[in-house]
Amino acid sequence: MRTSIFYPLKNPNTFKQQLLSWAQQFDDIVWLDSNNHKDRYYNYDAVLAVDAFTSIKTDYFEAFDKLTEYQETTRDWIFGYLTYDLKNAIEELSSDNPDQLFFPDLYFFQPKKLFLIKDNTLEIQYLKMVDDEIENDFKAITQVEIPNPDDKFQKPIKIKLRIHKDEYFEKVEHMLAHIQRGDIYEANFCQEFYSENHKIHPLQTFNKLNKISKPPFATFLKTDSKYLLSASPERYIKKEKDVVISQPIKGTAKRSEIEEEDRQLAIDLANDEKERSENIMIVDLVRNDLSHTAKKGSVQVEELCKVYSFLQVHQMISTISASLEDNIKPVDVLKTTFPMGSMTGAPKISAMKIIENLEETKRGLYSGSVGYFTPNGDFDFNVIIRTILYNEKTKYVSYSVGSAITAKSSPLREYEECLVKAKAMREVLEN
Repeated sequence: MRTSIFYPLKNPNTFKQQLLSWAQQFDDIVWLDSNNHKDRYYNYDAVLAVDAFTSIKTDYFEAFDKLTEYQETTRDWIFGYLTYDLKNAIEELSSDNPDQLFFPDLYFFQPKKLFLIKDNTLEIQYLKMVDDEIENDFKAITQVEIPNPDDKFQKPIKIKLRIHKDEYFEKVEHMLAHIQRGDIYEANFCQEFYSENHKIHPLQTFNKLNKISKPPFATFLKTDSKYLLSASPERYIKKEKDVVISQPIKGTAKRSEIEEEDRQLAIDLANDEKERSENIMIVDLVRNDLSHTAKKGSVQVEELCKVYSFLQVHQMISTISASLEDNIKPVDVLKTTFPMGSMTGAPKISAMKIIENLEETKRGLYSGSVGYFTPNGDFDFNVIIRTILYNEKTKYVSYSVGSAITAKSSPLREYEECLVKAKAMREVLEN
């Protein structure tokens, strides 16, 4: 079905920049960059899928059934996203908050052209109908001039707050009242920052965001006139043969330029009782979610509350694995674990209902997931956080951040955590 050709790369980092610049001519783009984070679960340094041959675009109604049919019919690489609002396909829930971005609830496409980079090797896989273009495309990519990421490419954007500080404190107090009443133990409460009537340059904005964050799940996605520019540090879920792993993040601390102080901030995060309890609650939720499709007794916590350091923040990450029961369909693993526990709370359904009532914006793509399926049904998906969303037609720019509210939460501390998470995106947009 695909023609595959391998090329050695003298300078993979330069080629990656050329490749993503060359890709901008297409209407459908998914670019995934690990930024050289090579943990035991990584597959590729970078992946590019462009030029849709077939696709599926739908609202939440029966979305997972439609995706199952598309994945099983295609039996090829497919790339795309799941929005947070697919929760409405799984439970008796709704999304009634305003939406200014207008991404469809689910979108996947089968690329004609696929590029897989690992170490110093590029694998190009083209569908047979376009495989005569491989050599010319490779030559064109190597001749692309890379734009200077430090160029002043747009006017600074004035960012507005959807929820102002005092209102945020009130809403967190409402959340705490729900916790004290026993409705929930934890909920991820998010707020939007936005700008109207502003044009941005998507590629240069992404390059700048990626340069100052260098996360393991960086993503550039384009579908028609809508863009996702993501510096996500978090994996939602990965399937390889019959093994599934999920890596929720809960617990954040700022970095310091002073080495000793920075080391202490990481140690303090690792020992923070409130942050550890947040993480452990979500680990329990993920274990429960994975058990729906796992062999009995196979759900294991591989890593609990381990602190990893990124350029902008320290993060507390846990890793949970499971072996799948026989004859489980790949999409069923997504359906029984979505939305991811780190972006909802516990118990999950109650948390999602309360979140919907207190938040001011429809989440849409934020706190959803971007990823891919391989021809044999394996998959890898990130969590859409630390992400700028942009609708080129309406000139609407948005990013959201959130934090986990538990019984030990302080509204001021949660607000400050949100600002730490928003720092890179604000820096990029305000130039």
